[in-house]
Amino acid sequence: MQQPRRIVRALQQNISKVIVGKEEIIQLALIAMLCGGHVLIEDVPGVGKTMLCSALAKSLACSFKRIQFTPDVTPSDVTGFSIANFKTGELEFRPGAVMSQIVLADEINRTSPKTQSSLLEVMEEKQVTVDGTTYPMPQPFMVLATQNPVEFVGTYPLPEAQMDRFFMRISIGYPSVEDEMDILERYASPVTPLSTLEPVCRAEDVLALQDAVLQVYCSKEVRSYIANICAATRKHSALQLGASTRAAIALVRASQACALLDGRDFILPEDVQSMAQPVVAHRILLSPESRMKGLTTSRVLRSVLEGVSVPVKLP
Repeated sequence: MQQPRRIVRALQQNISKVIVGKEEIIQLALIAMLCGGHVLIEDVPGVGKTMLCSALAKSLACSFKRIQFTPDVTPSDVTGFSIANFKTGELEFRPGAVMSQIVLADEINRTSPKTQSSLLEVMEEKQVTVDGTTYPMPQPFMVLATQNPVEFVGTYPLPEAQMDRFFMRISIGYPSVEDEMDILERYASPVTPLSTLEPVCRAEDVLALQDAVLQVYCSKEVRSYIANICAATRKHSALQLGASTRAAIALVRASQACALLDGRDFILPEDVQSMAQPVVAHRILLSPESRMKGLTTSRVLRSVLEGVSVPVKLP
């Protein structure tokens, strides 16, 4: 248990050189990485969404590519395409921007639904299919996507199928006055903190961490607790769409990673409760009446958690 915690601590400290005062957000992003999941960072402009993604990528000795999504980006730009080699008479595959271990999908909601859908296969099955040929992604593989929730001109909202493929949705938020003063001091230097980051973790370490997460024990009582939470969202009167089975699996994985970082080899109900909001809230959909009343998915999910009995038997 000490080795995974040591590696994650080194990653947290490295990213904290760039992202100030957001230890919980950094930990959530690392938990998603440990679970082999993808992260959607949704927040207003200028709070460090892209910076967080870049800092995580630079902290890993993994290949990294950035896709700046705009309306003119096509699916072939993302997945790749085949082109004829006139010397050999054969088709050659030209990899797209997504063929990398860490992919930053910047402003993902600014591209067309057709281009967004090109990410569905790669995010779920970690492979791309071009002209009938399937190409596996390098491992580990992670998509870090950003989007701005307050601008609507020139944006295309992510469909439910796309949202469900994001393991976690997080929001950075504004820094405190003290943290912002610290940020201003760091950026007063001609050398930016991001440019000084060095990798502290190899791809092999990430894969070993992902294997360690799978070894964390999930008791029958905890599995029942998670299943009851997801079932309650499907019956809730304020929701048009409840949590999917993919959401339940993701909640188990996130709880395993949370327990691992806490030095335990078993899940507690507290792990499930702390992971429910970032893992489940973006996968449920409010009914039109609930939106008119000003309800939010986070508020409804809190009421669901309060209404589901917590198991008391420990593993």
